[in-house]
Parts: sequence; C-alpha cells; structure tokens
Amino acid sequence: MEKGKPVWGIDLGGTKIEGAILESASNMNVLERMRVPTEGSKGYEHVLSQIKKLLDQMSAKTGLRPEYIGIGTPGVLDPDLSTMKNCNSTALNGKYLKKDLEDMLGIEVRMANDANCFAVAETLLGAVREVAPAAKVTFGVIMGTGVGGGLVVNGSAVYGRHGIAGEWGHNFLDESGGVCYCGKLGCVETVISGPGTQRYYTSLTGKEKSMQEIVALSKEEEEPAVKTMQRLVTYFGKGIANVINIIDPDVIVLGGGLGNIDLLYTKGVKEVEKHLFNHVLRTQFLKPKLGDSAGVFGAALLQ
Repeated sequence: MEKGKPVWGIDLGGTKIEGAILESASNMNVLERMRVPTEGSKGYEHVLSQIKKLLDQMSAKTGLRPEYIGIGTPGVLDPDLSTMKNCNSTALNGKYLKKDLEDMLGIEVRMANDANCFAVAETLLGAVREVAPAAKVTFGVIMGTGVGGGLVVNGSAVYGRHGIAGEWGHNFLDESGGVCYCGKLGCVETVISGPGTQRYYTSLTGKEKSMQEIVALSKEEEEPAVKTMQRLVTYFGKGIANVINIIDPDVIVLGGGLGNIDLLYTKGVKEVEKHLFNHVLRTQFLKPKLGDSAGVFGAALLQ
C-alpha cells in the first residue's frame, strides 16, 4: 500500500453499496463518498453493475481512477473455491465475486469480510490508534443483528485457512440459543445477538421489546429486563473469554448496536475475568470511534 496515493474502499451491504476515496492510507480525509442501492433482489449481475456504477460516478466527480479497490463483503471468499460463502445477501453465495469484479473493472480487487474491515479501520485509524497505538493484535467484535468478528495482526487482517478467522459468532455457547441459521445448535450468535437477547426477554414476558427498550427497563429495575441483561453479560463473558484464551489480543473493540451498551464494559469485562486462563485480565476493551464509516474505511485500507 503506497502511503501517499488516494485509496478506494467499497462497503457492500444488503441494502446499500457505499464507496469512499481517502486521501491516503495514513490520512482519512475523505475526498469523496457516495452510496447507491444494492438492489440484490434484481440478481447477482445487477449487484456487479451497481458497484461499477458507483465507481464510475466517483471517478467522474473527482477525476481520479483507482489502481485497486478494497471491498468489504457480508460473507467471505472461500480460499479454495474462490467463491463467496456465508453471505446473508444470498445472491452472492457461490459466485466468483472477486474475479468477476476484476474482469469487469480491469483492476485488482482486495476483499475481506465486513467485520475484518471494521477491525482494520479501528486499528489503523480509530480507537486502537488513539488509545493503544502499540497494540499488535486487535480483535474487532460485531454484536448486533448477528455476531461476528475480525482479527488484525500488525495492522493487517488475518483470514485463516478457510477464510473464517475471527468468526466467533458460530462457536457453541449454550443450547438455549436454539438452532442457528448455519445449521448448528447454540451458536454465540443465537444467544447474545440483539434478536437472541430480545427473544429471551419475550420468553419471560410474552412482550416484544427493542434492545433500547430492554436496556432502559433494566435501568428502571424491571425484573425481566434485569434478568435479560444479566444473561447477556454472563454469556458475553463466556464467549469473549474463549476468544482471549485462544488468540490473546491486546485490544478488543466492541462494534455493532450492542457495542454501545455500557454494561458490557463494566460487568461484562468482570464476567470475562471469571473464565480467563490467567490470573488477571489485561486486554483493553474499547468503544469504536469511526461509527458507520468503519466498514468503508477498512475496505480502503486492505493490504
């Protein structure tokens, strides 16, 4: 990655495709930023054409052309088959997205899961750079509608043999989560995602509430809400302790909607300590700094 040249990133989401041009890999001054709808229901070829349309529009406005682009995707590129897998935007699954884009655009495409892009951005430009610049290993957590993660070592994303490094959301946590969309039972995602937590509250009360409402009710000491938040904290501690025991990161950045819950940084961290294979917890837990910019910025910074 050449430090002085503009870098281009694409965040490919289920409803929108966002593009950004940063001044350089070390300067997140945004030269241009645009969005177009994904329109995945119109099929795979249409999604490709929307990505090209976005890049053409940014080029026309800035007079710049990318030497390569980084793209964050909702799934992962299978390192053996070179096809996409595990995408909630199902039109992408089984497709040669990287090759097809390179053929269409005539430039190199660097691709990573959106959680990896989040982790890269927060490491190089966000919370880790600001609070713990000497950190060598970062684990970026996404906790929202689903649960995912990305691993960054020495500033670069780690993908692993199967392209699934960091995917802690599909480790077994507790049978009470039920069957996951991936076909496994009791995945982390089924237990401590937003929907998983909301389902537990509904099982206690028969009422459907948003996560914001459950958090607010717990502060008012409503018993089912307090019990729901305690369950979230308990299983968060168990799940994250397993991650730390295996990869031992310097820093964990908590992103996604649930990453805004203060309780995870206090009681949640205390719960992690109970299950850690060490006498003291030194890993730093940080709130992200880049908000919804993290995905597209991280894509631009892929190496």
